[in-house]
Amino acid sequence: MIEKILAGAAGVDDTTPGDILTCDVDMTVLIDVQFAMSRLMDVIAVHDPDKVAIVMDHAVPAPTVRDATHGTRARSFAREHGIERFYDIGRHGIVHQVIAEQGLATPGSVVACTDSHTCAAGAFNAAARGLGPAEILQIVCTGKTWHRVPPTIRYEFVGTKPDHINGKDIFLAIAAHYGDATDHAIEFGGPGLASVPMTDRRTIATQGAEVGADFTLFPADDICVDHMRSVAPHLVVTPFDADDDASYAAVRTIDLGDIDAMVARPGTVIDNAVPVTDLESTPIHQAFIGSCANGQLADLREAARIIAGHRVAPGVRLIVTPASQQVYLEAVERGYVTTLMEAGAVVTNSTCGACFGYAMGVLAPGEVCVTASTRNFRGRMGSTDASVYMASPATVAASAVAGRIVSPAFLMEGMPV
Repeated sequence: MIEKILAGAAGVDDTTPGDILTCDVDMTVLIDVQFAMSRLMDVIAVHDPDKVAIVMDHAVPAPTVRDATHGTRARSFAREHGIERFYDIGRHGIVHQVIAEQGLATPGSVVACTDSHTCAAGAFNAAARGLGPAEILQIVCTGKTWHRVPPTIRYEFVGTKPDHINGKDIFLAIAAHYGDATDHAIEFGGPGLASVPMTDRRTIATQGAEVGADFTLFPADDICVDHMRSVAPHLVVTPFDADDDASYAAVRTIDLGDIDAMVARPGTVIDNAVPVTDLESTPIHQAFIGSCANGQLADLREAARIIAGHRVAPGVRLIVTPASQQVYLEAVERGYVTTLMEAGAVVTNSTCGACFGYAMGVLAPGEVCVTASTRNFRGRMGSTDASVYMASPATVAASAVAGRIVSPAFLMEGMPV
């Protein structure tokens, strides 16, 4: 799949792993923290303003004068270069959620952004990758970048995904069993894919960065195309699926029906996740639901469903960050925010803040957090002496009520709290 997309973007008939291709970039997305790089203000002309978007997400509204300065630069850049896709405060959200909502990544397209979880757009059959600020700067000016074509690992989904299993559980099960995929593309397919909705595909594609994958790609099947047409009704879809005789570095079969609710222990997700039941004696101080991986409307709906009628345990903070203004508004309209707040949750502005330990829920030394965000390495959410476990929104919600890591079944089966 990745070979076909990159070959098309480079204007060559075919390619093989190891080739280095110069590719046209269909969409380059700048985020607020990128405007810490003053060289952006030296840009004389943007290659194509219609192929550039700006999303304010990491430090918004600005908590410091330095961040406020980045915002000033972003607004100036948008005005000077005629960037119409500018998602300023009030229209903002975590960049990968905004990309999904606005149809900025389309099947077969090449997408670039400095954020490392740009691979999230692979859920839409796009070759999307996080790149360095200097590379993004030159793409803004030239409209092109280069990629080394990676070998591909294919995960063949069979069986049916149980309703209570989240994309996070699927990803953690893969990371636990197969380890890292550094310098590879990851591709998903198989008959079981029909039971995996777009929200779970988004979570899985986002988390691909945590096993070192260059790209994570899903096919543009009917579920994907229906989603794309819901956000971009006039879109002409050109899907890039794998050939029947495609060659892979490895093909691995995943029976979705066998996956348990999972938790990654602090440090990494690679070879480090276990079923939730293995960690059920672990007390927590904070629980977090949000990020580009699991701050989607479906994630808030599941958390609200799990926690309805319960209270967050004494001594525990439940922080919930909707992934965008749009998600926040819909969660309010559907009553999810009310349910979460009645249980004792704090529902914050949409931002990456808590996920990368900048604001909205930083951890103190010695604290333990169970998070539905993207990373669990030391110091990610605050103190380097804190411990971060990673799980699905359902597991995080149930754990917030129990005061320790528990399976969602802890509440769903009516067990005493």
